[in-house]
Amino acid sequence: MDPKSSVKSIENILKEVSYEELPNILEKFKSDSRQGVQNLIKRYQKKYDAYVIELNRIKKLNTYENNWHSKGYEVVAGIDEVGRGPLAGPVVAAAVILPKDCCILGINDSKKLTPSKREELFDIIHEEAISIGIGIVDPQTIDELNILQATFKAMKIALEKLEIVPDMLIIDGNNTLPDVPIPQQNIVGGDGKSISIAAASIIAKVTRDRIMNAYHELYPEYDFIKHKGYGTENHIKAIQQRGLCPIHRRSFTQNFLQ
Repeated sequence: MDPKSSVKSIENILKEVSYEELPNILEKFKSDSRQGVQNLIKRYQKKYDAYVIELNRIKKLNTYENNWHSKGYEVVAGIDEVGRGPLAGPVVAAAVILPKDCCILGINDSKKLTPSKREELFDIIHEEAISIGIGIVDPQTIDELNILQATFKAMKIALEKLEIVPDMLIIDGNNTLPDVPIPQQNIVGGDGKSISIAAASIIAKVTRDRIMNAYHELYPEYDFIKHKGYGTENHIKAIQQRGLCPIHRRSFTQNFLQ
């Protein structure tokens, strides 16, 4: 590698090199005293340092999964739901089985991610996961059962749709999934502590958002594309002015009707 290469050519090399190779490449260029090269080294060293921090965060996110793997549980599924609180639309749950020591950079609690990042990770999770199951329970069933039982139903549907039967479930929150003969661990705030639950939270969130975006096309007067059915001021005003549409949860909205 020629240390007298142009600054631009060095930048092109740094852009294309893998993170694993980056430290060695940076070391080779450190003796180049040109300010442009030194600036590149500083910039890419920061990128590498951030990469190492992210790797360590992902390693920590695998702690719960690795704990169960070490105890002989081969197939661990993370489960999470989205949509318990909205005034309209379904509750959606996802169950995700990831490979051991899975490393998906950027994965996190779906609430901490931008919509575009969630969409990006949604595709990556589908590529990396061993199996994914999704359960969707409609507003009418939520009204019939209550939201907790409807959430359990969505989780069970997601579990049944997995192509592989897990031998351990790790579930976000503090409610054990009833009538399921598989060992379970509940983790409060699990979508920020477990990589499998984080993956499930992203799958469930993107799936539900897409459903609500489609409902916006049917009922644009409620602006579902903006609030996804949650009880924003504008949503409540629309209910008071126009009444309910077919995807509203009657049990959640009676207080807003005249």
